[in-house]
Amino acid sequence: MKKPTGPFFQILPLANLPLKGGLNDDLLQVIINGGIITENDSIIEVGEFEKLRKKYPEIVVEEVEEEGVLIPGFIDCHTHICFAGSRATDYASRAQGKSYLEIAKAGGGIWDSVTQTRNASESVLTDLLLKRINRHFSEGVTTIEIKSGYGLSVEQELKQLRAIKAASKITKASLVPTCLAAHIFPKDFAGNQHQYLEYILNDLLPILKAEKLTNRVDIFIEDGAFNEHDAFQYLSKAKQLGFDITVHADQFKTGGSKVAVEVGACSADHLEASGELELNMLAHSNTVAVTLPGASLGLGMQYAPARKLLDAGACLAIASDWNPGSAPMGDLLLQAAVMGAAEKLTSTEIFAGLTTRAAKALGLHDRGSLTPGFRADMQQYPCNDYREILYQQGKLKPIMVS
Repeated sequence: MKKPTGPFFQILPLANLPLKGGLNDDLLQVIINGGIITENDSIIEVGEFEKLRKKYPEIVVEEVEEEGVLIPGFIDCHTHICFAGSRATDYASRAQGKSYLEIAKAGGGIWDSVTQTRNASESVLTDLLLKRINRHFSEGVTTIEIKSGYGLSVEQELKQLRAIKAASKITKASLVPTCLAAHIFPKDFAGNQHQYLEYILNDLLPILKAEKLTNRVDIFIEDGAFNEHDAFQYLSKAKQLGFDITVHADQFKTGGSKVAVEVGACSADHLEASGELELNMLAHSNTVAVTLPGASLGLGMQYAPARKLLDAGACLAIASDWNPGSAPMGDLLLQAAVMGAAEKLTSTEIFAGLTTRAAKALGLHDRGSLTPGFRADMQQYPCNDYREILYQQGKLKPIMVS
């Protein structure tokens, strides 16, 4: 049954925007006094409310209780929200001047979260995950990528991914699971890094296919994690098995984005250390550059060079990196607005980075804009000018998410 909704002060469809390069705000279509018609959670038509009312006179109009601004639901294309425990001690240590890598070497960091997550049952993980998913959804994030990576063994990685699958059957949000079994080299593995990656390839990935737990594989290329050569071999083999690829790249040193481009990854994520060579490489590829301002805020380090990436011609997405260690806040809109101010991004570039371009990073072709035939993923803000959404830097929350 067709369902018309409106009127809204403004609707931002975010449709037909270029997927690469900079975006001026004059490219942003704004429909004044707009309406939207949906059917079975799909978009039928978007336009001026009164014209839609006349075009569909047989349909009872559902008028909104409060006019506002309607935009597509956000897509968070990089999170680690399936975990147990806290890393508040890490945060306090960083505030005292210790580096991320120093904390990891001292027993904190990712391995601390691995230990706490391993000690949690699948049901406990599912409950914790659902709380984070539902908070994200209430803040306008309708699609959420969720990584494993706090298990680091076949049994424990399966536990995480099964928890994500269980949560997907309960929540209104759309979940995109990713296997990050190659997060760091586990301390308790009897072998070297190459052997560990072979173990994951041979013993874990076939089960993921059989149980349909995920079709995405990720790896962290960094000191204390995995080197470029081993990562390339691992990702190439995973791709041959039919998995889509994404890479944690260039967070503290370069090299990861080169692997991402060479292996044909969907995205290269982080990029805080990327230089001119990496920017141009990404810009001339089909790999989406995913910036993670939450990690920069949590670690007190520079942002990824978002402005330079766009000016070079890259496809730039913005994600939260919500995780227990480096990015515990998880407020995607706040992070995007703050980074946008620092990196001098236009409103259109920020909104595209949270919607259409984030959809490309996940290989999703049915969402990210209010386009006929797309999913009716949308959110409404209590204001009469879309610029208020970024201006209030995350303090303005949506009053409707669907």
